[in-house]
Amino acid sequence: MTIDNGAGDSAFTLTPPEPVAAVPREKAGGLVPVEESVRMDMAREAEEYVRGLAALDARSPEFAGRVGEITALGAGEMRGAAAQSNRMLERTVRSLPGKGGDAQSQVAGSLVELRRVVEDLDPRDLPASKGRKLLSRLPGGNKLRDHVAKYASAQGTLNRIVGALRGGQDELRRDNAALQTERVRLWETMGKLQEYVVLTEALDTAVEAHIASHVDAADPHQGDTLRADVLFPVRQKHQDLLTQLAVCAQGYLAMDVVRRNNEELIKGVDRAATTTVSALRISVMLASALDSQKKVVDQVNALRGTTEDLIRGNAEMLATQSGEIQRIAADPAVGAETLRSAFQQIYRTLDAIDTYKAQATETMAATVESLTSELQHATRYLERSRSQGALEGGGLA
Repeated sequence: MTIDNGAGDSAFTLTPPEPVAAVPREKAGGLVPVEESVRMDMAREAEEYVRGLAALDARSPEFAGRVGEITALGAGEMRGAAAQSNRMLERTVRSLPGKGGDAQSQVAGSLVELRRVVEDLDPRDLPASKGRKLLSRLPGGNKLRDHVAKYASAQGTLNRIVGALRGGQDELRRDNAALQTERVRLWETMGKLQEYVVLTEALDTAVEAHIASHVDAADPHQGDTLRADVLFPVRQKHQDLLTQLAVCAQGYLAMDVVRRNNEELIKGVDRAATTTVSALRISVMLASALDSQKKVVDQVNALRGTTEDLIRGNAEMLATQSGEIQRIAADPAVGAETLRSAFQQIYRTLDAIDTYKAQATETMAATVESLTSELQHATRYLERSRSQGALEGGGLA
Protein backbone atom coordinates (compact mmCIF):
# COMPACT_ATOMS: atom_id res chain seq x y z
CA MET A 1 0.00 0.00 0.00
CA THR A 2 1.31 3.45 -0.94
CA ILE A 3 0.16 7.02 -0.24
CA ASP A 4 -0.29 9.45 -3.15
CA ASN A 5 -0.36 13.25 -2.72
CA GLY A 6 -0.30 14.19 -6.40
CA ALA A 7 -3.33 16.51 -6.22
CA GLY A 8 -2.64 17.89 -2.76
CA ASP A 9 -5.12 15.51 -1.13
CA SER A 10 -4.12 12.45 0.79
CA ALA A 11 -5.32 9.22 -0.87
CA PHE A 12 -4.48 5.58 -0.42
CA THR A 13 -3.57 3.17 -3.20
CA LEU A 14 -3.57 -0.58 -2.78
CA THR A 15 -0.43 -2.09 -4.29
CA PRO A 16 -0.58 -5.85 -4.84
CA PRO A 17 2.48 -7.99 -4.09
CA GLU A 18 4.80 -8.89 -6.93
CA PRO A 19 3.96 -12.11 -8.85
CA VAL A 20 5.70 -15.24 -7.67
CA ALA A 21 8.70 -16.16 -9.80
CA ALA A 22 9.16 -19.73 -10.96
CA VAL A 23 11.15 -21.89 -8.54
CA PRO A 24 14.13 -23.55 -10.28
CA ARG A 25 14.18 -27.30 -9.88
CA GLU A 26 17.74 -27.32 -8.65
CA LYS A 27 16.82 -24.95 -5.80
CA ALA A 28 13.67 -26.80 -4.79
CA GLY A 29 15.55 -29.38 -2.73
CA GLY A 30 16.57 -26.86 -0.07
CA LEU A 31 13.28 -25.02 0.37
CA VAL A 32 11.98 -27.21 3.20
CA PRO A 33 14.44 -27.79 6.05
CA VAL A 34 15.26 -31.39 7.06
CA GLU A 35 16.89 -32.15 10.39
CA GLU A 36 20.43 -33.50 10.30
CA SER A 37 19.47 -36.63 12.25
CA VAL A 38 16.91 -37.48 9.56
CA ARG A 39 19.55 -37.02 6.88
CA MET A 40 21.89 -39.38 8.71
CA ASP A 41 19.14 -41.99 9.08
CA MET A 42 18.35 -41.67 5.38
CA ALA A 43 22.01 -42.17 4.50
CA ARG A 44 22.26 -45.35 6.62
CA GLU A 45 19.00 -46.67 5.17
CA ALA A 46 20.26 -45.99 1.64
CA GLU A 47 23.56 -47.81 2.28
CA GLU A 48 21.75 -50.85 3.68
CA TYR A 49 19.33 -50.80 0.75
CA VAL A 50 22.17 -50.70 -1.79
CA ARG A 51 24.09 -53.49 -0.05
CA GLY A 52 21.02 -55.68 -0.01
CA LEU A 53 20.22 -54.87 -3.62
CA ALA A 54 23.78 -55.58 -4.77
CA ALA A 55 23.62 -59.01 -3.16
CA LEU A 56 20.70 -59.99 -5.39
CA ASP A 57 20.90 -61.34 -8.91
CA ALA A 58 20.07 -58.54 -11.35
CA ARG A 59 17.88 -61.00 -13.30
CA SER A 60 15.86 -62.19 -10.31
CA PRO A 61 12.30 -61.06 -9.50
CA GLU A 62 13.47 -59.94 -6.09
CA PHE A 63 15.92 -57.52 -7.73
CA ALA A 64 13.17 -56.11 -9.98
CA GLY A 65 10.87 -55.77 -6.98
CA ARG A 66 13.46 -53.85 -4.98
CA VAL A 67 14.09 -51.54 -7.93
CA GLY A 68 10.32 -51.04 -8.22
CA GLU A 69 10.34 -49.73 -4.67
CA ILE A 70 12.51 -46.89 -5.88
CA THR A 71 9.97 -46.02 -8.56
CA ALA A 72 7.16 -46.02 -5.97
CA LEU A 73 8.95 -43.63 -3.60
CA GLY A 74 6.69 -40.66 -2.73
CA ALA A 75 3.96 -41.71 -5.19
CA GLY A 76 1.18 -41.05 -2.66
CA GLU A 77 2.58 -37.65 -1.69
CA MET A 78 2.96 -36.67 -5.35
CA ARG A 79 -0.66 -37.63 -6.03
CA GLY A 80 -1.76 -35.62 -2.97
CA ALA A 81 0.26 -32.62 -4.14
CA ALA A 82 -1.31 -32.91 -7.59
CA ALA A 83 -4.78 -32.97 -6.02
CA GLN A 84 -3.99 -29.83 -4.04
CA SER A 85 -2.71 -28.19 -7.21
CA ASN A 86 -5.99 -29.07 -8.92
CA ARG A 87 -7.98 -27.47 -6.10
CA MET A 88 -5.85 -24.35 -6.32
CA LEU A 89 -6.31 -24.31 -10.11
CA GLU A 90 -10.08 -24.49 -9.70
CA ARG A 91 -9.94 -21.56 -7.29
CA THR A 92 -7.80 -19.64 -9.77
CA VAL A 93 -10.21 -20.34 -12.64
CA ARG A 94 -13.14 -19.13 -10.53
CA SER A 95 -11.28 -15.88 -9.85
CA LEU A 96 -10.55 -15.18 -13.52
CA PRO A 97 -11.92 -11.84 -14.86
CA GLY A 98 -15.40 -12.21 -16.29
CA LYS A 99 -16.55 -14.94 -13.94
CA GLY A 100 -17.89 -12.47 -11.40
CA GLY A 101 -18.59 -15.09 -8.77
CA ASP A 102 -15.47 -14.79 -6.62
CA ALA A 103 -15.05 -12.46 -3.67
CA GLN A 104 -12.32 -10.39 -5.31
CA SER A 105 -14.50 -9.62 -8.34
CA GLN A 106 -17.45 -8.78 -6.10
CA VAL A 107 -15.36 -6.42 -3.99
CA ALA A 108 -13.80 -4.82 -7.07
CA GLY A 109 -17.25 -4.29 -8.63
CA SER A 110 -18.61 -2.79 -5.42
CA LEU A 111 -15.60 -0.45 -5.17
CA VAL A 112 -16.13 0.71 -8.76
CA GLU A 113 -19.81 1.34 -8.06
CA LEU A 114 -18.93 3.21 -4.85
CA ARG A 115 -16.48 5.37 -6.75
CA ARG A 116 -19.16 6.29 -9.31
CA VAL A 117 -21.60 7.23 -6.57
CA VAL A 118 -18.95 9.33 -4.80
CA GLU A 119 -18.05 11.11 -8.04
CA ASP A 120 -21.74 11.82 -8.72
CA LEU A 121 -22.15 13.27 -5.21
CA ASP A 122 -18.90 15.26 -5.21
CA PRO A 123 -19.79 18.79 -3.91
CA ARG A 124 -16.92 20.27 -5.94
CA ASP A 125 -19.03 19.76 -9.08
CA LEU A 126 -21.57 22.33 -7.85
CA PRO A 127 -21.53 25.72 -9.67
CA ALA A 128 -20.04 28.84 -8.11
CA SER A 129 -21.96 30.86 -5.54
CA LYS A 130 -23.01 33.53 -8.04
CA GLY A 131 -24.46 30.92 -10.31
CA ARG A 132 -26.29 29.30 -7.43
CA LYS A 133 -27.63 32.68 -6.37
CA LEU A 134 -28.94 33.34 -9.87
CA LEU A 135 -30.36 29.85 -10.33
CA SER A 136 -31.93 29.83 -6.88
CA ARG A 137 -34.32 32.53 -8.06
CA LEU A 138 -35.74 30.14 -10.63
CA PRO A 139 -38.23 27.38 -9.73
CA GLY A 140 -36.23 24.33 -8.65
CA GLY A 141 -32.99 26.21 -9.23
CA ASN A 142 -31.23 25.66 -5.90
CA LYS A 143 -28.36 23.38 -6.88
CA LEU A 144 -27.18 22.71 -3.33
CA ARG A 145 -30.67 21.72 -2.22
CA ASP A 146 -30.85 19.38 -5.20
CA HIS A 147 -27.42 18.02 -4.28
CA VAL A 148 -28.48 17.27 -0.70
CA ALA A 149 -31.69 15.67 -1.97
CA LYS A 150 -29.63 13.62 -4.41
CA TYR A 151 -27.43 12.44 -1.56
CA ALA A 152 -30.50 11.49 0.46
CA SER A 153 -31.90 9.50 -2.46
CA ALA A 154 -28.51 7.82 -2.96
CA GLN A 155 -28.31 6.80 0.70
CA GLY A 156 -30.02 3.49 -0.05
CA THR A 157 -27.54 2.81 -2.85
CA LEU A 158 -24.63 3.64 -0.53
CA ASN A 159 -25.97 1.30 2.14
CA ARG A 160 -26.37 -1.47 -0.43
CA ILE A 161 -22.82 -0.94 -1.73
CA VAL A 162 -21.39 -0.94 1.80
CA GLY A 163 -23.34 -4.12 2.55
CA ALA A 164 -21.96 -5.74 -0.60
CA LEU A 165 -18.45 -4.68 0.39
CA ARG A 166 -18.87 -6.17 3.85
CA GLY A 167 -20.20 -9.38 2.30
CA GLY A 168 -17.24 -9.54 -0.06
CA GLN A 169 -14.94 -8.86 2.87
CA ASP A 170 -16.37 -11.83 4.76
CA GLU A 171 -15.96 -13.98 1.66
CA LEU A 172 -12.32 -12.89 1.38
CA ARG A 173 -11.76 -13.88 5.00
CA ARG A 174 -13.26 -17.30 4.29
CA ASP A 175 -11.02 -17.61 1.23
CA ASN A 176 -7.99 -16.76 3.34
CA ALA A 177 -8.98 -19.37 5.91
CA ALA A 178 -9.30 -21.98 3.15
CA LEU A 179 -5.99 -20.89 1.64
CA GLN A 180 -4.30 -21.16 5.01
CA THR A 181 -5.62 -24.71 5.39
CA GLU A 182 -4.36 -25.60 1.92
CA ARG A 183 -0.97 -24.08 2.70
CA VAL A 184 -0.67 -26.12 5.90
CA ARG A 185 -1.49 -29.32 4.01
CA LEU A 186 0.84 -28.39 1.19
CA TRP A 187 3.64 -27.65 3.64
CA GLU A 188 3.22 -31.07 5.20
CA THR A 189 3.31 -32.67 1.75
CA MET A 190 6.40 -30.64 0.85
CA GLY A 191 8.07 -31.85 4.05
CA LYS A 192 7.47 -35.49 3.09
CA LEU A 193 8.61 -34.85 -0.48
CA GLN A 194 11.74 -33.20 0.88
CA GLU A 195 12.51 -36.31 2.92
CA TYR A 196 12.14 -38.45 -0.21
CA VAL A 197 14.46 -36.05 -2.02
CA VAL A 198 17.03 -36.54 0.74
CA LEU A 199 16.54 -40.32 0.48
CA THR A 200 17.04 -40.36 -3.31
CA GLU A 201 20.14 -38.21 -2.89
CA ALA A 202 21.45 -40.69 -0.34
CA LEU A 203 20.59 -43.61 -2.67
CA ASP A 204 22.39 -41.86 -5.53
CA THR A 205 25.48 -41.37 -3.37
CA ALA A 206 25.35 -44.92 -1.99
CA VAL A 207 24.95 -46.53 -5.45
CA GLU A 208 27.82 -44.46 -6.86
CA ALA A 209 30.04 -45.30 -3.90
CA HIS A 210 29.20 -49.01 -4.06
CA ILE A 211 29.88 -49.20 -7.79
CA ALA A 212 33.15 -47.32 -7.47
CA SER A 213 34.46 -49.30 -4.49
CA HIS A 214 33.11 -52.83 -5.01
CA VAL A 215 31.96 -53.38 -8.58
CA ASP A 216 33.96 -51.49 -11.22
CA ALA A 217 37.25 -53.13 -10.39
CA ALA A 218 35.87 -56.66 -9.97
CA ASP A 219 33.05 -56.79 -12.54
CA PRO A 220 32.63 -53.79 -14.88
CA HIS A 221 29.62 -55.44 -16.52
CA GLN A 222 27.79 -55.59 -13.20
CA GLY A 223 28.68 -51.94 -12.66
CA ASP A 224 27.00 -51.00 -15.94
CA THR A 225 23.99 -53.09 -14.95
CA LEU A 226 23.69 -51.29 -11.60
CA ARG A 227 24.00 -47.92 -13.31
CA ALA A 228 21.28 -48.79 -15.84
CA ASP A 229 18.88 -50.66 -13.58
CA VAL A 230 19.41 -48.90 -10.25
CA LEU A 231 21.15 -45.55 -10.62
CA PHE A 232 18.97 -44.46 -13.54
CA PRO A 233 15.61 -44.94 -11.74
CA VAL A 234 17.09 -43.39 -8.59
CA ARG A 235 18.11 -40.24 -10.43
CA GLN A 236 14.87 -40.22 -12.42
CA LYS A 237 12.87 -40.39 -9.19
CA HIS A 238 15.12 -37.74 -7.67
CA GLN A 239 14.39 -35.48 -10.64
CA ASP A 240 10.65 -36.13 -10.46
CA LEU A 241 10.59 -35.41 -6.75
CA LEU A 242 12.50 -32.15 -7.22
CA THR A 243 10.13 -31.11 -10.01
CA GLN A 244 7.06 -31.84 -7.90
CA LEU A 245 8.64 -30.08 -4.94
CA ALA A 246 9.34 -27.01 -7.08
CA VAL A 247 5.72 -26.98 -8.29
CA CYS A 248 4.48 -27.30 -4.72
CA ALA A 249 6.80 -24.55 -3.52
CA GLN A 250 5.58 -22.20 -6.24
CA GLY A 251 1.98 -23.03 -5.38
CA TYR A 252 2.69 -22.42 -1.70
CA LEU A 253 4.18 -19.00 -2.46
CA ALA A 254 1.36 -18.19 -4.91
CA MET A 255 -1.26 -18.94 -2.26
CA ASP A 256 0.62 -16.64 0.10
CA VAL A 257 0.47 -13.87 -2.51
CA VAL A 258 -3.27 -14.42 -2.94
CA ARG A 259 -3.70 -14.35 0.83
CA ARG A 260 -1.81 -11.08 1.13
CA ASN A 261 -3.82 -9.62 -1.76
CA ASN A 262 -7.01 -10.59 0.03
CA GLU A 263 -5.75 -8.98 3.24
CA GLU A 264 -5.05 -5.74 1.36
CA LEU A 265 -8.53 -5.91 -0.17
CA ILE A 266 -10.02 -6.44 3.28
CA LYS A 267 -8.19 -3.33 4.50
CA GLY A 268 -9.34 -1.44 1.41
CA VAL A 269 -12.94 -2.41 2.12
CA ASP A 270 -12.57 -1.11 5.68
CA ARG A 271 -11.27 2.20 4.35
CA ALA A 272 -13.96 2.44 1.69
CA ALA A 273 -16.77 1.56 4.11
CA THR A 274 -15.56 3.95 6.80
CA THR A 275 -13.25 6.68 5.53
CA THR A 276 -14.71 7.18 2.04
CA VAL A 277 -18.37 7.07 3.06
CA SER A 278 -17.72 9.23 6.13
CA ALA A 279 -15.78 11.73 4.03
CA LEU A 280 -18.68 11.87 1.56
CA ARG A 281 -21.22 12.44 4.32
CA ILE A 282 -19.05 15.10 5.95
CA SER A 283 -18.49 16.86 2.62
CA VAL A 284 -22.24 17.00 1.95
CA MET A 285 -22.89 18.23 5.49
CA LEU A 286 -20.18 20.88 5.20
CA ALA A 287 -21.44 21.96 1.79
CA SER A 288 -24.91 22.48 3.25
CA ALA A 289 -23.53 24.30 6.30
CA LEU A 290 -21.25 26.47 4.19
CA ASP A 291 -24.12 27.36 1.88
CA SER A 292 -26.18 28.42 4.90
CA GLN A 293 -23.23 30.48 6.09
CA LYS A 294 -22.94 31.97 2.62
CA LYS A 295 -26.57 33.06 2.77
CA VAL A 296 -25.97 34.71 6.15
CA VAL A 297 -22.82 36.37 4.82
CA ASP A 298 -24.75 37.66 1.81
CA GLN A 299 -27.44 39.08 4.08
CA VAL A 300 -24.83 40.67 6.34
CA ASN A 301 -23.07 42.16 3.32
CA ALA A 302 -26.39 43.43 1.97
CA LEU A 303 -27.25 44.97 5.35
CA ARG A 304 -23.80 46.48 5.59
CA GLY A 305 -24.20 47.91 2.09
CA THR A 306 -27.54 49.46 3.06
CA THR A 307 -26.01 50.91 6.22
CA GLU A 308 -23.09 52.31 4.24
CA ASP A 309 -25.50 53.87 1.74
CA LEU A 310 -27.43 55.48 4.60
CA ILE A 311 -24.28 56.82 6.21
CA ARG A 312 -22.96 58.01 2.85
CA GLY A 313 -26.30 59.72 2.04
CA ASN A 314 -26.41 61.38 5.45
CA ALA A 315 -22.85 62.59 5.05
CA GLU A 316 -23.57 63.99 1.60
CA MET A 317 -26.76 65.69 2.86
CA LEU A 318 -24.88 67.07 5.87
CA ALA A 319 -22.14 68.44 3.65
CA THR A 320 -24.64 70.04 1.27
CA GLN A 321 -26.76 71.58 4.01
CA SER A 322 -23.74 72.73 6.00
CA GLY A 323 -22.41 74.56 2.97
CA GLU A 324 -25.79 76.14 2.35
CA ILE A 325 -26.07 77.17 6.00
CA GLN A 326 -22.61 78.70 5.96
CA ARG A 327 -23.44 80.54 2.76
CA ILE A 328 -26.65 81.84 4.33
CA ALA A 329 -24.78 82.82 7.48
CA ALA A 330 -22.20 84.73 5.47
CA ASP A 331 -24.74 86.53 3.28
CA PRO A 332 -26.95 89.43 4.67
CA ALA A 333 -30.58 88.87 5.44
CA VAL A 334 -31.52 90.88 2.32
CA GLY A 335 -29.34 90.95 -0.66
CA ALA A 336 -27.42 94.17 -1.41
CA GLU A 337 -28.75 94.25 -4.93
CA THR A 338 -32.28 93.88 -3.64
CA LEU A 339 -31.74 96.72 -1.17
CA ARG A 340 -30.19 98.83 -3.89
CA SER A 341 -33.12 98.16 -6.16
CA ALA A 342 -35.59 98.90 -3.35
CA PHE A 343 -33.91 102.18 -2.51
CA GLN A 344 -33.86 103.15 -6.17
CA GLN A 345 -37.57 102.41 -6.33
CA ILE A 346 -38.14 104.53 -3.21
CA TYR A 347 -36.04 107.29 -4.64
CA ARG A 348 -38.04 107.22 -7.85
CA THR A 349 -41.27 107.25 -5.85
CA LEU A 350 -40.14 110.24 -3.77
CA ASP A 351 -39.03 112.04 -6.90
CA ALA A 352 -42.39 111.30 -8.45
CA ILE A 353 -44.14 112.63 -5.33
CA ASP A 354 -42.03 115.79 -5.36
CA THR A 355 -42.77 116.29 -9.02
CA TYR A 356 -46.47 115.69 -8.38
CA LYS A 357 -46.50 118.15 -5.50
CA ALA A 358 -44.77 120.75 -7.53
CA GLN A 359 -47.24 120.34 -10.34
CA ALA A 360 -50.16 120.13 -7.91
CA THR A 361 -49.08 123.38 -6.25
CA GLU A 362 -49.44 125.25 -9.47
CA THR A 363 -52.76 123.58 -10.14
CA MET A 364 -53.92 124.36 -6.64
CA ALA A 365 -52.88 128.00 -7.03
CA ALA A 366 -54.93 128.26 -10.18
CA THR A 367 -57.83 126.58 -8.46
CA VAL A 368 -57.57 128.94 -5.45
CA GLU A 369 -57.43 131.89 -7.72
CA SER A 370 -60.46 130.67 -9.61
CA LEU A 371 -62.35 129.96 -6.45
CA THR A 372 -61.40 133.34 -5.00
CA SER A 373 -62.67 135.06 -8.11
CA GLU A 374 -65.87 133.09 -8.01
CA LEU A 375 -66.33 133.87 -4.31
CA GLN A 376 -65.77 137.51 -4.89
CA HIS A 377 -68.32 137.43 -7.64
CA ALA A 378 -70.68 135.50 -5.43
CA THR A 379 -70.20 137.96 -2.55
CA ARG A 380 -72.09 140.64 -4.38
CA TYR A 381 -74.97 138.35 -4.87
CA LEU A 382 -74.85 137.23 -1.28
CA GLU A 383 -74.84 140.78 0.06
CA ARG A 384 -77.72 141.73 -2.18
CA SER A 385 -79.65 138.71 -1.15
CA ARG A 386 -78.97 139.40 2.46
CA SER A 387 -80.01 143.04 2.16
CA GLN A 388 -83.25 142.11 0.51
CA GLY A 389 -83.99 139.71 3.22
CA ALA A 390 -83.36 142.21 5.94
CA LEU A 391 -85.71 144.69 4.36
CA GLU A 392 -88.44 142.22 4.01
CA GLY A 393 -88.13 141.21 7.61
CA GLY A 394 -88.30 144.71 9.03
CA GLY A 395 -91.38 145.56 7.13
CA LEU A 396 -93.33 142.73 8.45
CA ALA A 397 -92.61 143.72 12.04
